[in-house]
Amino acid sequence: MEYMVDIPDVAVAFGLTILAGLATGIGSAIAFFFKRPKLVYLSFSLGLSTGVMVYVSFVELLPHAFADLGKAWGIVTFFAGMTVIGVIDYILPDIENPHHSKKIEDLEMVGPEGKNRVEHRRRRRSALKRTGLITAIAIAVHNFPEGLAVFGTALHDLTTGAIIALAIMIHNIPEGISISVPIFYATGDRKKAFKISFLSGLSEPLGALIGFAILAPFLSAAVLSGLLGFVAGIMVYISVDELLPTAHSYGHGHATVLGIALGMLIMALSLLVL
Repeated sequence: MEYMVDIPDVAVAFGLTILAGLATGIGSAIAFFFKRPKLVYLSFSLGLSTGVMVYVSFVELLPHAFADLGKAWGIVTFFAGMTVIGVIDYILPDIENPHHSKKIEDLEMVGPEGKNRVEHRRRRRSALKRTGLITAIAIAVHNFPEGLAVFGTALHDLTTGAIIALAIMIHNIPEGISISVPIFYATGDRKKAFKISFLSGLSEPLGALIGFAILAPFLSAAVLSGLLGFVAGIMVYISVDELLPTAHSYGHGHATVLGIALGMLIMALSLLVL
């Protein structure tokens, strides 16, 4: 049976992916105007994103895939999503992988001034610039399936899609910092650092656009349900591999757990009420 998608729904879903992706630019602004953001807030925010994404994956998205496709195919789509994002994660070298990036405070401690000699400082700046650029590329690669996740969820349910977009926006902010800070310290150019960080977020709407272009001719209720299972796998992997380790690395485990619980509660109440 053919599944009809309204053009306005597609436009809104695509708009949500744009907002989620461009949150990397917010991270750049934080890095420039707030020299040392309180790490407890970052731990809490990343925990909040984890709670939202894990809860909606297991309570909302995966059950829909099971109901429409059966448990066997639902499981296949879920682990297909985990496999795709896992392969992307694996092929990126660890040192260049945003899932294993340095703590924000470590990046902030590296500055253009210091007691080292001029040549050493020049080499350090060159290394920082390369780190920032490679991180931007790596994050762009990781953001690609995230864009598809926001887009696919929003097509299924706009309210849930908006909440997922917000969760991904929150976790994109530290990624924006990890791009802009080393580039700024290496070049001294705020605009350049912001622009590179900003552009890396465009891969999310690009992922949604390409995904929709591929799936649109075959879009049906079954395909959409399979996409939901696929998206659930992506989001669970991101939560376990990226968000939780990063949140705990800031040294505020209780804030992380509180964020997870509150994220799940917010998601549960929204699904109950809306």
